Amino acid sequence: MIAYLIRRILYAIPILIGVNLLTFALFFVINTPDDMARVQLGMKRVTPEAIEKWKEQRGYDKPLMFNTQAAGSDKLTDTIFFQKSASMFVFDFGYSDDGRSISREILTRMLPSLVIALPTFVLGLMFYVTFALLMTLFRGTALDVAGVTLCVLLMSISSLFYIIGGQFVVSKLWHWVPISGYAGGADSLRFILLPVLIGIVAGIGSSSRWYRTIFLEEVGRDYVRTARAKGLSELRVLFKHVLKNAMIPILTGVVAVIPLLFMGSLLTESFFGIPGLGSYTIDAIQAQDFGVVRAMVFLGSALYIVGLILTDISYTVVDPRVRLQ
Repeated sequence: MIAYLIRRILYAIPILIGVNLLTFALFFVINTPDDMARVQLGMKRVTPEAIEKWKEQRGYDKPLMFNTQAAGSDKLTDTIFFQKSASMFVFDFGYSDDGRSISREILTRMLPSLVIALPTFVLGLMFYVTFALLMTLFRGTALDVAGVTLCVLLMSISSLFYIIGGQFVVSKLWHWVPISGYAGGADSLRFILLPVLIGIVAGIGSSSRWYRTIFLEEVGRDYVRTARAKGLSELRVLFKHVLKNAMIPILTGVVAVIPLLFMGSLLTESFFGIPGLGSYTIDAIQAQDFGVVRAMVFLGSALYIVGLILTDISYTVVDPRVRLQ
C-alpha cells in the first residue's frame, strides 16, 4: 500500500507540471504581460513607464520560459514560468495582480464553497441512490418507465435554467429566500437553501439514471438469484446485496468528486453572489489575473489526483479482493 501511494504521488508530479505548462501557454497565447498591465491599470492613457513598473513589481518583466541573456541554469529559472510555478508545488500561490495573498483568499473562500457543495453532494447522493433503487425495484413497470422518462427530461434541461427559474419562482415571486447574497453563521441557512435545492434537482436526471444502470447490471448476477432462492425479499436483496456489490462503480464517481467540492461551483456561486472559490475563479478570468487562474487550475488538478488515489484506496475497503500493489 505504501509503495503504491508513493508511486502515485510521483506520477502526479509530471502531470501537474504538464497542467501548469498548458495553463501557462494558453494564458500567454491570449495575453502578454503588457496586456495584463493595461487591464489592471486601465486601458486609457497608460504610459509605457507605468506598464514597465507594474510588470517589474509583479515579476512579469522577465522572459516567459527561456532567458537567453542569463547563464547556466538561470536560462530556465530566471523566467516567469519557473518563478511563478515552482512555489506552487509547496502550495505557495503567491499574490494576485491586485496584491492580495492567493492562499489567504483560498482559505477564506473555501468555507462558503463547502457550505453549498457539501449538503448538495450528501443529500443529492442519498436521493439519487434511493430513487435509482426504487426504479430498479419496479423495473419494467409503468413506474420505472415514468422514472426513466423524468430522468431523461431533467437531463435535457440546462443547469442554468434551474438557477434562473428557481431564482424567479422561489425568490422573486414567492419571496421565500433571498435571490442572492451570503451571510456567515446561522444566517447562512436562508442563503444556501435555494442553491442546494437547485444543485440536487439539476443532478437527478444524469445521476439517478447512471445508478439505475449499475443496479440493473447487478440484479442479473448469480448471487442475486441465489439470494432470491433462499427466500429473501426483493427489497432486502436490493438494499443488502445489490447496493453493497455496486459500491465499487459508485465509489469511482463519488470519491473522486469529494476533493473537488472545495473548488465550488462556477455557475451557482456566480449567479447567487456567493463569495466562494467558484466565483473567485470567474472574477479572475474576467480580470485576466493569471496568478489566480494558475493557482485554481493547479489546485483543482491536485485535488482531482487526490480523489483518484482515495478512490483506489476505498476499493480495498468495500471489496477485500482488491489489493493495491
